[in-house]
Amino acid sequence: MNVEYLGLREIRGNLIILDKVNNVAFDDIVEIKIPNNPRPIMGRVIQIIGDVVIVLVFEGTHNLSLTNTITQFTGKPMTLPLSEEILGRTFDGMGRPLDGFGRVYAPLHRDINGTYINPTRRIYPRAPLFTGFSAIDGLATLVKGQKLPIFSGDGLPHDILAACIAANAEIVVFAAMGIKNDTANYFRRIFEENNALNRSVLFLNLANDPPAERVITPRLALTAAEYLAFDLGYDVLVILTDMTAYAEAVREISSVLGEIPSRKGYPGYLYSDFASLYERAGIIHGKPGSLTQIPILTMPGDDITHPVADLTGYITEGQIVLERSLHNQNIFPPIAVLPSLSRLMKDGIGEGKTIPEHAKIAHNLFSYYAQAKEIRAMLSVIGEEDLSESDKKILFFGEQFEQKFIRQGNAQTRSIGETLALANKILGDFITR
Repeated sequence: MNVEYLGLREIRGNLIILDKVNNVAFDDIVEIKIPNNPRPIMGRVIQIIGDVVIVLVFEGTHNLSLTNTITQFTGKPMTLPLSEEILGRTFDGMGRPLDGFGRVYAPLHRDINGTYINPTRRIYPRAPLFTGFSAIDGLATLVKGQKLPIFSGDGLPHDILAACIAANAEIVVFAAMGIKNDTANYFRRIFEENNALNRSVLFLNLANDPPAERVITPRLALTAAEYLAFDLGYDVLVILTDMTAYAEAVREISSVLGEIPSRKGYPGYLYSDFASLYERAGIIHGKPGSLTQIPILTMPGDDITHPVADLTGYITEGQIVLERSLHNQNIFPPIAVLPSLSRLMKDGIGEGKTIPEHAKIAHNLFSYYAQAKEIRAMLSVIGEEDLSESDKKILFFGEQFEQKFIRQGNAQTRSIGETLALANKILGDFITR
């Protein structure tokens, strides 16, 4: 029987501190009982110093007192009940049902912290996974088992892009952290309108939910995704948004603990913390299915050198960058092609996967568009009347590329065949002009 402890040594923000505690392990789940409260609130052991234990309380400590709070250590980490019945379900950031269908009763429960994939058991990703958007499928092709983040900024339509990509996937696990109620409702509506809800699992941590819950939400989502991919054999796409909100929750907890801050106040272990999430993507030898990740993060001030974007870029295999100037021209999706890349693209395209000329087409599009951007920059200095005919021709290509290839609209998606045919047409019109 688990021992109950009466009273607390200290309450510090969302943390409670107990002393003279024995037989407790890191990450153990804690039940905290309050007089006149029928349901215990949950916490997690995040630090042990001798017989002193620090517990992160998910729902906040505003109702706790030092004298009459009862703390019980369960002796086990947080687990998620798993069965195929999780498909079509919507949960909050702590894994509690939001859809009115009650709890999931399943014989299988798994630790949400997961286990690291042995590198020798990983299969190198080579099969393409198409999103329906030409700027990604044609120029930064996503591969099954890859982790390819979207770098966005405040006010850019990353949520709309994420919902559209999710609607086209076979199986989606969607984890939202710190989003507004209207955004959560938007996601649910888009999934329903595209008949994608029955092949999706949603975990929604809202902006008015306790920030401490945000460190749990992506781990719940990835545990569900691993089960669907590696036990049931689905090709699962995991979308995590917004990783900046997640990082801010980690920073808040670190600050309350009094840890020495690193860049912009984030803890020095943010890199390894991100890696513990991102590295759960992949394909495992001897197991069916695949787990592909699209983490989405917002860059404060559109600063791509911000620690969240910078560290994410080191761990993941490329990035899709959204551009504010394209958004201001009402181009959707506003994908900045030149700084976007997929480091695994070369292995996911070509004969037997797309077409043999795919790499050459992508190279030509990149080259001519880069020239168009350079000429646009010159226009502020020399004026259009001083441009050569070849420069004007390149400018025309840049305009056609943005308006016809990048621009698609919210509801329009393209097959990879349509994307490459359109690319060939734009290149053909440019060459024969």
